[in-house]
This record gives sequence, C-alpha cells and structure tokens, in this order.
Amino acid sequence: MASTSTSSEQIPVRVFGGPTALFEYGGLRFLTDPTFDAPGTYQVPGGQLTKTAPSAAPAGLGRIDVVLLSHDEHPDNLDTSGRALLADVPLTLTTPGGGQRLGSGAKGLADWESIELDRPGGGTITVTGVPAIHGPGAREDVEPITGQVVGFVLTGESLPTVYVSGDNASLDMVKQIAERFGPVETAILFAGAPRFADLFGGELIVLDSAQAAQATRILGARRVVPVHYDSWAHFTEGRDELVAAFTDAGLGDRLDLGDRS
Repeated sequence: MASTSTSSEQIPVRVFGGPTALFEYGGLRFLTDPTFDAPGTYQVPGGQLTKTAPSAAPAGLGRIDVVLLSHDEHPDNLDTSGRALLADVPLTLTTPGGGQRLGSGAKGLADWESIELDRPGGGTITVTGVPAIHGPGAREDVEPITGQVVGFVLTGESLPTVYVSGDNASLDMVKQIAERFGPVETAILFAGAPRFADLFGGELIVLDSAQAAQATRILGARRVVPVHYDSWAHFTEGRDELVAAFTDAGLGDRLDLGDRS
C-alpha cells in the first residue's frame, strides 16, 4: 500500500539532541522521544547510561499536540523531564506495552495500526505504527532483552509522507515500511551506532551511519534528518560519521542535520 501523498513540501524539524526532535505537520506539533534532563548517569538493568550534553528546556518548546514515543523503558528515550512533560500533552503514541504503562493520554500502536488525528483547519492526519527491532536478529529474540519499539509513518491529503524510525536496527523492517509507504519525503532516522560489549555480543542495537544511508536509499527518502547520535556516551558514531557515510553513498544532498537554534 503506497502513500498517496504528492506534496514535495519540506517540514521544518528542530533537533534538541539525543532522540528528541520537534516538527509541525498538518497544523499539529509533534515531539519525538522527549529527553530533557541535565547530563548525568542513569542506572539501567545490567549497567548504566551516561548523558553527556544538555538539551533545551521543555519550557521553550511551546505547544505540543502529540508525542511520538518509540519506547518508554529506556532513559535515553524517555527521561524524568520527558515523563513530566507527557502529563501536559493531549496524546502520546507509543508501543502497546507502553500505552498500558503510561496510562491516560497514551495509546499503543501495534504494527500497521493507524489512528486518525483531526487537523486544526479541517481534514485528518493518519499516524501508522510501523515495526522496529531494538537489536540484531529476530524480534522474538530481541524484545525480551531490549523491549518493544515502534516507529511511525505520518500521511495526509496533500501532505508529505514522514517516517520516524524509533530505535530500529533492522533494515528488513525498513524494507517492509518502504513497500507500503515509499517513497517518503522526510525520514527522521535514529542512528548513532549504539552498542554494548555485554549486550548481543557488542552488535548494533540501532542503525549505524552507513545503515542510515542504506535506509535512505531503501525508503527513497528525499530528505533525512538524523537524531539519536549525540549527547549520550553509548553512541559510537556522531555527526562526522553520518556526513561521511552519506557522502560516500552519494546521498550527501539528502542529509539535513536539522535546526538546532
């Protein structure tokens, strides 16, 4: 099922660091994985995560209509400040499990499940939950260790198609999404090549820079805004690696590092 959008409009995307980005689409304002805590160390099962750089304060965000939360179980995707922010947001879309844990105001989306959102000026936006795997290998092997993750595709009449990957490490999932929705206008790709020596034998748990470039080609994405590659110590690749990978793939003109003002 391909997208019916014919718009070539490029939506502005404001990037805050880590996985957090803000964009307006069809008159609604969407925020991805909110992480606004100060730098510090967070204890997680089996170890710790270290945030190395601050993000803008939530008070500077303005109105948020929808949070697109790839998963709620890791502090580098939803931290203490992010959880507090959810209370003031009308709708949080996330995994089925996260929808149950977060309670009122949150809705979980299963694979290919859609929700219609009313646009302020009339018409609707369709947000579809799309598959993601937070590690290498089969979903049934990965999810018991790193949990459920969901990505999102946004579509609407006369609107560009937007894909938000979430913490996905599987190019096979990207291919399935491209078959249904490609080509996409803007892909917000989580990258950074995070890996841990004691987790999956040190294999990637989210895309590296070269895979992000591959995903761009698979999706037919006209623009890619990368997130999830800075501000945390477990990200092993950053801005320079992304620029190099996209340049080497002949896709440098599609890479957009977003507005950080």
